Amino acid sequence: MRSSFMTPNSDSNPQSVLLDTVFLTIPTQSSLTSKQICSALLKNKGVVDVKMSSDQRTAVVAFIPSVVNGKQVMQMVPGVDLSISAPEVTPGTCESSSWSQASSVVLRLKVEGMTCHSCTSTIEGKIGKLQGIQRIKVSLDNQEAAVVYQPHLITAEEIKHQIEAAGFTASFKKQPKPLKLSAIDLERLRNTQTKGSETVLKEMSSTNDTKTVVFRIDGMHCSSCVLNIQSTISALPSVTSIVVSLEKKSAIINYNPNLTSIEVLRRAVEAVSPETFKVSLPEEYNVALLPTLMSTLKSPLPALKDASQPLTQVVVINIEGMTCNSCVQSIEGVISQKAGVKSIHVSLTNHNGAIEYDPLQTCPEDLRSAIEDMGFDASLPGNDPSPEVQLESHRTEPLSKVSPAHLVRQEAKTVSKCYVQVTGMTCASCVANIERNLRREDGIHSILVALMAGKAEVRYNPAVIHPSAIAELIRELGFGATVMENCGEGDGILELVVRGMTCASCVHKIESTLMKTNGVLYCSVALATNKAHIKYDPEIIGPRDVIQDLGFTTSLVKKDRSASHLDHKQEIRQWKRSFVVSLVFCIPVMGLMIYMMALHSSMVLEYQLLPGLSVMNFLSFLLCVPVQMFGGWHFYIQAYKAVKHKTANMDVLIVLATTIAFVYSLVVLLVAMAEKAKVNPVTFFDTPPMLFVFISLGRWLEHVAKGKTSEALARLISLQATEATIVTLGPDNVLLSEEQVDVELVQRGDIVKVIPGGKFPVDGRVIEGHSMVDESLITGEAMPVTKKPGNTVIAGSINQNGSLLISATHVGADTTLSQIVKLVEEAQTSKAPIQQFADKLSGYFVPCIVAVSVVTLFAWIIIGFVDFEIVEKYFLGYNKSISAAEVIIRFAFQASITVLCIACPCSLGLATPTAVMVGTGVGAQNGILIKGGEPLEMAHKVKVVVFDKTGTITHGTPEVTQVKFLVEGNQLPRNKMLAIVGTAESNSEHPLGTAITKYCKKELDAETLGTCTDFQVVPGCGISCKVTNIEGFLGWHGLAGGVPAHATRTSEKYSVLIGNREWMSRNGLVVKNEVDKAMMEHERRGRTAVLAAVDGVLCGLIAIADTVKPEAELAVCTLKSMGLEVVLMTGDNSKTARSIASQVGITKVFAEVLPSHKVAKVKQLQDEGKRVAMVGDGINDSPALAMANVGIAIGTGTDVAIEAADVVLIRDDLMDVVASIDLSRKTVKRIRINFVFALIYNLVGVPIAAGVFLPIGLVLQPWMGSAAMAASSVSVVLSSLLLKMYQKPSPEKLEFRARGQMRHKSPSEISVHIGIDETGTGSPKLSLMDRIINYSRASINSLFSDKRSVNSVVLSEPDKHSLLVGDFGDDDDTAL
Repeated sequence: MRSSFMTPNSDSNPQSVLLDTVFLTIPTQSSLTSKQICSALLKNKGVVDVKMSSDQRTAVVAFIPSVVNGKQVMQMVPGVDLSISAPEVTPGTCESSSWSQASSVVLRLKVEGMTCHSCTSTIEGKIGKLQGIQRIKVSLDNQEAAVVYQPHLITAEEIKHQIEAAGFTASFKKQPKPLKLSAIDLERLRNTQTKGSETVLKEMSSTNDTKTVVFRIDGMHCSSCVLNIQSTISALPSVTSIVVSLEKKSAIINYNPNLTSIEVLRRAVEAVSPETFKVSLPEEYNVALLPTLMSTLKSPLPALKDASQPLTQVVVINIEGMTCNSCVQSIEGVISQKAGVKSIHVSLTNHNGAIEYDPLQTCPEDLRSAIEDMGFDASLPGNDPSPEVQLESHRTEPLSKVSPAHLVRQEAKTVSKCYVQVTGMTCASCVANIERNLRREDGIHSILVALMAGKAEVRYNPAVIHPSAIAELIRELGFGATVMENCGEGDGILELVVRGMTCASCVHKIESTLMKTNGVLYCSVALATNKAHIKYDPEIIGPRDVIQDLGFTTSLVKKDRSASHLDHKQEIRQWKRSFVVSLVFCIPVMGLMIYMMALHSSMVLEYQLLPGLSVMNFLSFLLCVPVQMFGGWHFYIQAYKAVKHKTANMDVLIVLATTIAFVYSLVVLLVAMAEKAKVNPVTFFDTPPMLFVFISLGRWLEHVAKGKTSEALARLISLQATEATIVTLGPDNVLLSEEQVDVELVQRGDIVKVIPGGKFPVDGRVIEGHSMVDESLITGEAMPVTKKPGNTVIAGSINQNGSLLISATHVGADTTLSQIVKLVEEAQTSKAPIQQFADKLSGYFVPCIVAVSVVTLFAWIIIGFVDFEIVEKYFLGYNKSISAAEVIIRFAFQASITVLCIACPCSLGLATPTAVMVGTGVGAQNGILIKGGEPLEMAHKVKVVVFDKTGTITHGTPEVTQVKFLVEGNQLPRNKMLAIVGTAESNSEHPLGTAITKYCKKELDAETLGTCTDFQVVPGCGISCKVTNIEGFLGWHGLAGGVPAHATRTSEKYSVLIGNREWMSRNGLVVKNEVDKAMMEHERRGRTAVLAAVDGVLCGLIAIADTVKPEAELAVCTLKSMGLEVVLMTGDNSKTARSIASQVGITKVFAEVLPSHKVAKVKQLQDEGKRVAMVGDGINDSPALAMANVGIAIGTGTDVAIEAADVVLIRDDLMDVVASIDLSRKTVKRIRINFVFALIYNLVGVPIAAGVFLPIGLVLQPWMGSAAMAASSVSVVLSSLLLKMYQKPSPEKLEFRARGQMRHKSPSEISVHIGIDETGTGSPKLSLMDRIINYSRASINSLFSDKRSVNSVVLSEPDKHSLLVGDFGDDDDTAL
């Protein structure tokens, strides 16, 4: 602080001398007393005054900088190491050159990892002591630090490094910016004012008296705050007296106006530790509240009339959502009250506000978020921290001249847009996180993130930032991000039906009108179909604007909004028809054949109608033709398409087999008729009908099954509304008009009205109205959700009781509902890796079978001509009248056709999808949503399961675990204490307070408790309040001990304190040793211990902890018995982590892991060659869930399709983790069985059909082959359907199985690693022999320990020998 001091000169002419003040911290182990230090300092030349603070720890030294500097002051007391506690630099001032060169720099850092106020104090204390740091303020809420430092003494990197050394993560938010000073300021700083002019001297000598100022001080909690302020401020040289009142929240200060100013005093009070006081002037002083650069220096130069003008900057903030002047007034009113804001001018027409502010006290981002908190959309312009206009002292422009509109117009020219694909988002908080952080960055105008599409739309200034840097910013937040090149999202497409066109000139008129419209990119109108196809840029123009000015009646081409493509109805109908047709004709054929086989020869059927044409062959031909034509129609089309694309599939084989059989039979028959043969030829007319029957049956069943699996999806699609009511609003949100339009015509930014009972047509933000909304079909949340202005709504949810006006944010394919549908569709079409292998196999399979068939044909022809007897022996229906050549050729054909018939790639193709579909369906019934085949297949390969702690292993909400009463029951009965404590905490919003109130209500079995007044909360310490009205309440509960004597004496008003040790000692209560020990024991077990005092007497110790879920231990034990390694990973401290791990039986723990490091840890495990499943509750674990081989999100039945996780457990039950891995193993096993079925038919059937086993009498007819083929497909489907019998493993059975293994782990068995470092607490490497000895000892010991556990000895007793042997795995995790 700088002040002026009067020293009488020899010529008794008063001369002004500048003073500097330095705060010195006296070390606790100092050998000298504070008085001795004071006198030692005062003996030195240049030291004018020394004052001590009340705690004797800080000395305030006033000195003459021209004689001595701060560094020398520090070294004045020999043997005592005095350090400077951050000298309070009043904003806008710069110390004289002894302290600094007039070049202070403001640095803003993002600091992550702070959890409470002690973290902020640690950082402020540590950094404040560094040389070159003038001022530091750390904000816990914003997770940021503002530092004023001198770059010639310390660098920004060094400051960042020092914060990181304290255990926090620091990063630069903005590059350091020098405090720009005008030439005049610099001149004034250099000028030490020793040769002051007459005017100054007169002024100085005339104002010798003191003045009084009254401050209002908010934030004082107890008498220690009062003492703190009084002692620190009274130590200032310029203050003559100070009186602080806690009740009136005021301070009356007598001061010398020559030495200081009101603003400097106000800042000095605010800077008193713990720097949480808010100091303001009563109204009449507000005029004087201009902070001064150096209030005492009235410059003699006429040009310096404005010298007291502070150094300020101006920012222009874009504000959307203002509707009238009351919005303007409310923004101006609220923002002008913020610390550091000098003036604000908001323009309704330009949608922006220009704010003049002090960069040391606030920053544009804080101002922007303050405006957002009022419910408006605020964004910073992209140009580097806005046009921060330096209002230099000698030419301060009035604010109105900086035209915000002009600035905004300038920017509009330079705004570009890009799309970024974002992965790893799990819920709305991820979206908010990305939007909030990116809006703070320079050069970003606006950002809109769509959760389900996994996409961010960013408008940015290309001069300041480019898309890859934006993606990098998102990646730094822990999400995956890639810039989407030429995103097709850019163009909107409209299909219109245009009525009333008569000739080509109408077409030309429409096309030319549209092409002239700004924003229309392409247009094509067809007169014949009355249709128009239009492409437009949705940024510039909306679909309604396109339609309006055509002069013809237009309507949208209606889209099919039903889920008809999903229910497979058409395919089911088609295959059913095909099956029935084939069956009708197949039954007579089979009947004829059986009849023939039974009688061997029947005169009736053998009778020739024409020479060479028997009754049997004629009937078979008649029955075969319709089947070949109608039953096989679909196969022919599919086969033709496949061949055309040079592929061969199942249909090609079937068509080959049936066509060859049919054509061959027909040719043989015609030849016989031509030859007028006496003996009837053998034909294969029976083959096609039978083949088609079995195949169409298989296909029909398959589509029925597929239809079942898509029901959920069809239900989702049917939620979409078809129409929307768009309204136009006037000033003050007055409804001017409303119209019904198709949902496709809603544009982003439209105001849509939704009546009670109506569906929300698009995603949006509520701007007016209150209602309850049923989102159950989309989020699974059964309870209706309250919606008020500012809340977001989801398309497809149902409005219940109030009318709402919403502003559309996502329309068309961008809505959440469309994205969910897309995700589910993709999950069902995604192929499991095994399936891809099967498809590949099928590709080679068909050509191979055709080749085998051809080889069989030629092989038998050759064999037949070489050795006719073999053929003669096995050819059914052989008789002498047929020539040998004919017999051989027929036999060869029969064998090759049978090969074609029996080979079946179809069952290979069905093996995986049917099992995956049934598996996912069964999972869904059991509350396990599995997204597609890949995670289902991957889960069985998992070797490591990583659990998050909070909300996964534990409930995630604190609960009271123990209450210890510290006074006798006759002094304060148990129920009475619970009633008092519960009432006191009922006003607290802290989770611990809520837990205490909940516990008290439960214990007292009451809905409401007493009345709480004078409630005060001190963050990081505790609460104090007065409690009344509990006697009446206690009257209902008969109390042991009745009402105590002292309660009747005092009226029933109790003064209550609840908090930690520090809070009790601050309020003058002594915490006894045994109580302290009990607290430490609780803390060692990872609980929070809270003390309660009533009327100045410590009466209770309450232990609160986040309790472990009851099923956690069994789940962990079962996973281990399945051969999986289980790891616990948490951001919590190592004590708590160790305690939780010992309760559930996990031996490997990673504590104090940041969310971003969770990803690294998962990656590290994967690099060791392990497949990892990550189980998390989805919010901070999302990046790790995305990185893991299988991400399992638990208990968040919130989003049907949580992006990052592969498996979503709807119920908050850890046993479902076991079930999901079990189901995966069962499904994969089933897939393998299916493959066996499919392959056995082929591997065994093909050689038999080819006649390899003829010598042992095995011969197949073509129809037998087709039956076997159909059987393989059907058996695969049936095998998959057996999965429907799947039952989740029951906890009772698992408990019975795990009875001997479940025991709490002793602390020695748990290896805890801090962060993601693998080494743990190392231990010396033992020789092999030592290991063997120790191992055998430990195993003998474990036998005993098992016996002990059966005999119910205390389980937490540490196993002494377990200290000897570590787990010498690959990671060398020693369990010490």
